[in-house]
Order: sequence, then structure tokens, then C-alpha cells
Amino acid sequence: MFSKRLGIDLGTANSLVYLAGEGVVLNEPTVVAISIDDNRVVAVGNEAREMLGRTPGNIVASRPLKEGVIADYIVTEAMLRYFIDRVCGRSRLFRPDVMVCVPAGCTQVERRAVMDATMSAGARNVYLIDEPLAASIGAKIPIALPSGNMIVDIGGGSTEAAVISLGGVVVHKSARVAGNKIDEAISYHIKKKFNLIIGERMAEEVKLQIGSALPMSKELKMEVRGRDSLSGLPRMVEIESRDITGAIQNTLNSMIAAVKGVLEETPPELASDIIDKGIVLSGGSSQLRNLDKLMTQVTGVVCHIAEEPLLCVVRGTGVAIENIELYKRSISRR
Repeated sequence: MFSKRLGIDLGTANSLVYLAGEGVVLNEPTVVAISIDDNRVVAVGNEAREMLGRTPGNIVASRPLKEGVIADYIVTEAMLRYFIDRVCGRSRLFRPDVMVCVPAGCTQVERRAVMDATMSAGARNVYLIDEPLAASIGAKIPIALPSGNMIVDIGGGSTEAAVISLGGVVVHKSARVAGNKIDEAISYHIKKKFNLIIGERMAEEVKLQIGSALPMSKELKMEVRGRDSLSGLPRMVEIESRDITGAIQNTLNSMIAAVKGVLEETPPELASDIIDKGIVLSGGSSQLRNLDKLMTQVTGVVCHIAEEPLLCVVRGTGVAIENIELYKRSISRR
């Protein structure tokens, strides 16, 4: 085996790359900055994220993935090429084998787009694995056993809930509502209540610092800066965590609806296994304060967050490409 093997978690908010034998070698935001004049990629990842909302007229910084699937094919291909070059080097004799994870609910057309973009970016063979399956492997859930395990992967663009048994997905539901929609709900609420327009990054900062799925005994406060929607001048307001908790409830309910939908369709034998083991939460957005407690309250099943939830999917994808023979039933290839 001369060619390298990569596992890529192509997320809406962050993209991570796992190199077989080494582990996670790259973790960067899924943002690409492009020069309009000559259609050239100016920056990718952390450097491009710094440019969001701050670019001059001839540069556009955007996220090429929306709600877990490719929204801009050409930009996604350029980003994948950048990641493969960063990990494997630009001058390489052998093209790498690449496994990419995709939402379980995405269509054949969307899967095809991921495969084509990865091939064009310089892969020799492309494999696809469903996100909930990869998250389960990364969360060290024994998926090969004949018993039910439930995983809920909450990323930036989509919430994937699935019941897994005997190495395959039995029931799954996908809601295209996750971390980014929480940010949007926060932006909308602050504009409506305080007449303050804030940017994407500021909304995310608010979510991380004072966001909570349930009311907290000790209120957190934060200063938020933006542009006054009436006067058009820069302004700063102080907001409390209770404001944010109320603002994001509808978004959280949409995410929990996917979890309930899976539980309703789960066969009784597997449902009894899930009551014993609980629901595992993975993905970056599962780290929102008290989200596990809210899900436990609503579903009546104990929820717990996986160890290092942000890395579960990419680790699972990496383990699957390292042991491709074991998982060949669960992956599609080209």
C-alpha cells in the first residue's frame, strides 16, 4: 500500500481530515474565499473564516456546503483539493484513497456530487459512509452486535438521528436544522428585540458564551456589538442567557422532532435496548449547554454526550477506511 488513505468529515461548519495510521491531522472551518476578478481561491479554512463579512468587493468568502450537502460544486472541489494537498503534499506519485461521510438522508444526486468532487480533487478511489454510522464508530459504540444503539449527530447544517444494529442503519431521520439555524435564530431575535444587526460570527460567539437549551439558575451576560438597524450606527448592547434560551426553542424543537420520529419507528426489541443504553449525542452543536438534559426531558430516554463529540464522525470515517473489509457492507464506493 503506497497510497495514503484519508477519511474526510465534510461538515457545513468544520471540515476534518483523518490520515490512516496518524489520526486527525486537519481541522479547519468549511469556508473558502474566492477572488471574483480571476476566479482564484484566495484562502481556505481558518484564514478564509477571518474574512467572513469583512471582504472587499472583489473577494467573496462563503461556505460551499449548506445543510450538510454541497451547495457550490466548484468551490467544494477546490477546497477538497486544498485539503488533500495539505495532507499528502502537492507532488505525489500515488493518488490517495478517500472516504467521505455524507448525511444518511441525502439523495443519490447529492451523493454523486460528493463523489465527483472528491475524484476531481485528486482521489484514486472514493468511498462514502453514512454520517450516523461514522459517528457511532467514532464514539466507540459496538455497532456490530445484534442490539440497538441510538446516535444523534448534531453538526452545523443537519441533525442526523439513527438507530444502528448489526453494523447497519435500521431507522434514520435527518433534519436540516442544526448549529447554523441556532445562530440564525439568535441573529433574528437580537434584531427584533434590540434593533441590532449582528454578523454570523458574533451570533456564533453568543451561542458559545451564553447559549443554553434550558433556563439556568445563574444567568450569564454578554456584550454584543453590531449595527443599529434604525440609525445605521455601530452600537453595543448587553444580553442575558434567558433571552437566548427563549430565542432558540423553536429550532431545538425541530431537532428533537427528528429524534422523536426515529424513536416512534424503532422496532420494540431495539427500543428496549435504547432505554437500557440511552442516546449518544455527537457533533459540535451537541455541546450546547443543557441540550442533553432537554432531550432527556422530552424523550424520556437518558441522553449523554460522546467523548470529544466534534471528532466522532472523522474518527469513525478514519477507522472505517483503515478497516475497509470489515465495513464494506455499509459503504458505497467508486
